[in-house]
Amino acid sequence: MEHKELAMKETKKIALVAHDNMKRDLLEWAGFNRDLLAQHELYATAATGKLLRQELGLDVTTLQSGPLGGDQQIGAKIAEGGIDSLIFFWDPLKPQPHDPDVKALLRIAVVWNIPVACNRASADFIISSPLMSGEYQRLLPDYEHGYGEQIEGERVASSGLPGPPGDHSGVAAG
Repeated sequence: MEHKELAMKETKKIALVAHDNMKRDLLEWAGFNRDLLAQHELYATAATGKLLRQELGLDVTTLQSGPLGGDQQIGAKIAEGGIDSLIFFWDPLKPQPHDPDVKALLRIAVVWNIPVACNRASADFIISSPLMSGEYQRLLPDYEHGYGEQIEGERVASSGLPGPPGDHSGVAAG
């Protein structure tokens, strides 16, 4: 697959998300890293953003609550190139009513090749990386040109549906 580059500026756009049982951990981590985080543009889902603003005085762009579409809003920003890194303290032991949104957010972060931290250790590695303090050329798969890979012998068109481009005869109407 071909790749293209997207420049991440010195000031990164960081999304911060935490499930209810993980908010205290994220808040403690953000408090420890407050001065580093304050150098970047921060985005968060509703309750997480409110906590970061109230308790740490950070400037945070707040989106909807995760279950009300906030995870999807962050995913859309990632796909548009508007988020450079995702710090997502998700609760691995408790099912969430919006689990499909959580999976979609993590998937889109991988698709668009942004750094993702799902716990304190990985968040520490990302925030302390020398790459956080300068510009960085992120490689992106070029999905617009040539994304029609062979998967188990079938061509997958850019629409993601099996078969040649424009041929959706094997797909049931909706």
